[in-house]
Amino acid sequence: MTMPKEDTNTMRALQGLESSSSSERLQATLAVGTTPDPRFIDKLIERCAIEPDFYVRDMLTWALTRHSSSMTVPKLIDELRSARAQARSQALHTLSKIGDRQAWPAITQALLTDADDEVARSAWRAAVVLVPEGAEPELAGVLATQLGRGERETQLSLSRALVALGTVILPTLRAAMTDPAPRVRQHAIATERLLRDPDAGFEFAIEEAKRIVALGTTSKEG
Repeated sequence: MTMPKEDTNTMRALQGLESSSSSERLQATLAVGTTPDPRFIDKLIERCAIEPDFYVRDMLTWALTRHSSSMTVPKLIDELRSARAQARSQALHTLSKIGDRQAWPAITQALLTDADDEVARSAWRAAVVLVPEGAEPELAGVLATQLGRGERETQLSLSRALVALGTVILPTLRAAMTDPAPRVRQHAIATERLLRDPDAGFEFAIEEAKRIVALGTTSKEG
């Protein structure tokens, strides 16, 4: 008995998604996204959790956005409880691209403060996309608890997320500028600079903030 062509194509695509070749996985994901089929959703999400290639992961997210959000969003929310950091991070990234605000309640404080930097950064980006009107100050307060965290790339991600919320972040930033930790004060000052002058660049803003904090510390000591 000959397998129908549609089923043959489905099997070929599923096999392609698990190929050892990243270019074959990329092509298979492109094909699935070009012709969306609900039967692929679980496999796409499964691959997101383990896919090692950045470009394939990005294509997996694109393919998921091509399917009905009513089918993808609940499954992606389930992934946020995964023990695997990449599963959480990629699910958050995909939710931010889909932009369905029904996912907002799933962006918990635990995710926004996740110990894994990639998960936290993805949560910050998703949060500013999905936050409902009126909830921005509360979100800013949670994000501010992460000021001073990590290396430059992580700090820049947080600053961008805060700046995306607009001037509502100012009271929170000004409070952080008096934090006992110099790194927190520096990051708060740099973020406020970026809010006022987005073209200044984060590197310039953080170096200027360091000088301000150093002078402030010196004047107190003096």
